[in-house]
Amino acid sequence: MQTVTQIAQEIIAREGGYVNDADDPGGSTKYGVTIHTMRRLGLDLTQDGRVDDGDVRVLTRAHAVSIFVEHYFRAPRIDRLPAPLQASVFDMYVNSGANAVKILQRLLIEMRITVTVDGVIGPETIAAAKQAMQAAPDHLVDAYGIARRAYYYDLAERRPASRKYARRRDGGKGGWIRRAEDFVSARYHLTDAEHRARVAKWV
Repeated sequence: MQTVTQIAQEIIAREGGYVNDADDPGGSTKYGVTIHTMRRLGLDLTQDGRVDDGDVRVLTRAHAVSIFVEHYFRAPRIDRLPAPLQASVFDMYVNSGANAVKILQRLLIEMRITVTVDGVIGPETIAAAKQAMQAAPDHLVDAYGIARRAYYYDLAERRPASRKYARRRDGGKGGWIRRAEDFVSARYHLTDAEHRARVAKWV
């Protein structure tokens, strides 16, 4: 089984290096760490009295790993979820914050397990996730990944500026969709035709 550090390193590989995309609400980002996160954590790496784009640019890969492990894995208590779920929820938490937990909570409700959809991994969600894993040990991770994929499609549907993350310029699967499917068994991946049909109405 992978260590949390190895999972974090894979997340960084997916996120890539420095970007500052005007269509991305996260603002300037490096290795998946946004300027908003750095400001929240008070990471004035250049020691000039402010946290700005310059601090994002000098962030190291090792520092990004430590941020993810501490603030996106341990702090939200992803480490309390069933081990098979942790990598996908962790990856989604880096990408979408508490929405990662809400996706899981809604999935648990679909499985008729009572839980509050609040984006917080507390005792109720931990117990519910363990119950779900016991009930569907061979399917829960795939179901969560599929729910992630649906979330990305729905978000792009509602926010046209984000459609480029779900659909490439040539119409193929964008980074969001491929990212979700990294955690889904191949038999549940959408075919290119199915993906194109899903996004056909997008301008």
